[in-house]
Amino acid sequence: MANLVWLRDDLRLADNPALAAASARAEPTCFVYVLDEESPGLRPFGAAQRWWLHYAVAGLAADLSRKGQRLVLRRGAAAKVIPTLAAAIGADRVFWNRRYGHGAIVDEKVRLALRRRPVETFSANLLFEPSAIQNDEGKPFRAFSAFWRRAASGPAPRQPRPSPRRLPPPVQDVSGDQIEDWRLIPTAPDWSGRIRGTWQPGERGARKRLAAFIAASASRYATERDRPGSFATSMLSPHLRFGEISPHQLWHAVEGAAAGKIRSELGWREFAWHTLDAFPDMAKRNINQAFDALPWEEPYEDDMWAWRRGRTGFPIVDAGMRQLWQTGWMHNRVRMIAASFLTKDLLVDWRLGEAWFWDTLVDADPANNPFNWQWVAGTGLHAQPFFRIFNPVLQGERFDPDGAYVRTYVPELAALPAKYIHKPWAAPEHVLTRAGVRLGETYPLPLADHSAARARALNAFLQIRQKRNAQTL
Repeated sequence: MANLVWLRDDLRLADNPALAAASARAEPTCFVYVLDEESPGLRPFGAAQRWWLHYAVAGLAADLSRKGQRLVLRRGAAAKVIPTLAAAIGADRVFWNRRYGHGAIVDEKVRLALRRRPVETFSANLLFEPSAIQNDEGKPFRAFSAFWRRAASGPAPRQPRPSPRRLPPPVQDVSGDQIEDWRLIPTAPDWSGRIRGTWQPGERGARKRLAAFIAASASRYATERDRPGSFATSMLSPHLRFGEISPHQLWHAVEGAAAGKIRSELGWREFAWHTLDAFPDMAKRNINQAFDALPWEEPYEDDMWAWRRGRTGFPIVDAGMRQLWQTGWMHNRVRMIAASFLTKDLLVDWRLGEAWFWDTLVDADPANNPFNWQWVAGTGLHAQPFFRIFNPVLQGERFDPDGAYVRTYVPELAALPAKYIHKPWAAPEHVLTRAGVRLGETYPLPLADHSAARARALNAFLQIRQKRNAQTL
């Protein structure tokens, strides 16, 4: 008798229901991770995620090895790989933790391909299953406030489970790939140096990050989370994305005055995943189909390059984009500002920005990345209204008042006084000279006139509204 445990976005030993259930049977067990870049609907990992995946998988393999087990690596379409492996080891039962959206569709294909072989699935990476949080009509909620009220009115999320004291013995003579064969980390060139210095992928890294957050930042989270220069956020998002820590572990780790806000942010993450389950193509299509007619501008390549590399001339946007490029991560408030600038000031289709974040963020996941882009663009559920357009100067002055964040990532402006750090073009010439800033040379002039861009975006929104009104007459 043997068991097969298929690991995916749950690369941890602790609070892993599928792993725990298989371990409780004490029968020879094969743990497998499948790099599936072939199944329809599953998005291939972006470059930054591939870097993280290499070390996350290697870390899990090492953790399993310390307990006398091994992680088998296979590559290919899951509906072929998993049934083939199950047959090869004579698996009596297959275990996995549930996925959502297109992941759930692929999992159902695997289940069918396993024929009569029993499958046990578990809830592991969400606090609440999508089927458990629905409106009075039995449909998904379309507004976060109503969604979170319903979730908060029910049973509290379960307590996290510890790592099994012992793991079952491995199934012998099972072949697999070497992680190096997958070529996940960049080599020519290797651009990951600053990212390596920022992160420690894996379950151990997640535990360290959580402990540091609880000790140093959690108490300030509710009041300072929107200030990118205060370092009050947890930076646990990539660990959650790869399942190196579960939302249940974070939920029960926080306490005190900040717990409510931290837990509501976990609720926002839940809302994104529940929305993905209802709209699997969220990364490709507007949830609000009225915006299919929005007249997006054909982006100039120079403008896209300037946005991607943090050369827009708006310091808070540029600081965020450079933080992203250097570390694979960006503060959430600045993500909204940068996304608003692209979709509202430049009137560029949100899908182009979402694709860039997908490639460069270590924490980009199939739900939160497109969900939040649609929220900022105004095309999604419970979206920020399209006519609410962030002013990058005012946002910078409000959330980075002393310019600490900008000075960190836009060092050519570091000597400017706080009064001008978010609008260097407004500084007198002698102030610029003293700070060593030459606009148009050492730092670019603004890529857009925000007032004019705002008017253009509002006009585009009005066109959509007028068209919608005309169709309802």
